[in-house]
Amino acid sequence: MPAEFAIILYNTLGLCCFEVVVLSEFVWNKAVVCIFKERNVDPEVDPFVVVKTKKLKLTRSEDSKVTGSLVDFFTLMGDADYLMSPEGAADRYVMCWFDDTEPDTTEDLRRLRGVTLKGNVTCALNAAGKRTYNAAIQAEHAKLK
Repeated sequence: MPAEFAIILYNTLGLCCFEVVVLSEFVWNKAVVCIFKERNVDPEVDPFVVVKTKKLKLTRSEDSKVTGSLVDFFTLMGDADYLMSPEGAADRYVMCWFDDTEPDTTEDLRRLRGVTLKGNVTCALNAAGKRTYNAAIQAEHAKLK
């Protein structure tokens, strides 16, 4: 669900000179995200990990750059610990999920390509021994609507 807002960037030399940037923010609650390693030769057909997020937040700026975060996600299938490894931090990914708010099931697939991790993926262990992760991401290409 997009929400648009503006940010005032600067005021120079006492003059009222403002630049406004319009951003689109998208949020999906409890999204199930399939994560594939991005490969040009022999692309993967099965995700190496499937996770469920408490919240998936993405922001697209005017120049079409997409940044965001996977908040409090846990593994449904596969090994999310790879994302925390040095190889995983340097890898590129494709992330796919379905938008439950879209009534037309032929139009509900959402996808990010060229995804890289910004910073470290963090992991927390709760009292029951369940691991939850948090990650900041950026993507080169996105299909969000």
